[in-house]
Amino acid sequence: MVNVWSSIGSIVSAIGSGGAQVVDRLVQLVLARPEGTRTVGFTVAMIALSAKMAKADGVVTVDEVIAFRELFDVPPKEERNVTRLFNLAQEDVAGYEVYAKKLADLFPYDRKTLLDILDGLFHIAKADGVVHQSEIGYLSHVAEVFGLDEREFSKVLARHVRKDGDPYEILGIGAGASDAEVKAHYRREVQDTHPDRLIARGVPEEFVRIANDRLAALNEAWAQVCAERGI
Repeated sequence: MVNVWSSIGSIVSAIGSGGAQVVDRLVQLVLARPEGTRTVGFTVAMIALSAKMAKADGVVTVDEVIAFRELFDVPPKEERNVTRLFNLAQEDVAGYEVYAKKLADLFPYDRKTLLDILDGLFHIAKADGVVHQSEIGYLSHVAEVFGLDEREFSKVLARHVRKDGDPYEILGIGAGASDAEVKAHYRREVQDTHPDRLIARGVPEEFVRIANDRLAALNEAWAQVCAERGI
């Protein structure tokens, strides 16, 4: 098992004092770890893009910092390195679009992993009880840079922001689909949300708790559809 946090520490040490090429160095150092490129890359992307989101929002709240640490279950001895990487990304002159593009390139043709990253960013954004409009705008642009379409973004947005959202939007399927199509789609979504699937896509074990929230939203939406259709 790849030790993600020791890898993050090594990357932070190798970057040094930062500078205009921080994101390029990040990508180079992640790719230099073939035994854990996906897992380390996922974690680096989450830290760096969370930092850029905090800058876009204008303030890093205590709730967001706590949520980040809880979501990742960062070992106390590694918090300093995570904070250092967060600060390097936040202070870097390169814009978030550059970060999103270069970090997305670590997962070519892998929309599911990019959706996992987007999902995690929403978890961080709503830590203070509300996802601010500036954060929604930021996440929408990140999704666009990732190459995700409007339906994919709306599905994630509906899970995190719209309390009484359209269940079909949460499931990611049109309301005109047949009962059999909706049921088959729901089952695929549940399978893709299984922790083993997330880990296989590079999501760190410490992060798979997002699967519980995602599964709860899917089950609630499915129950609502079943009630409406009498399935």
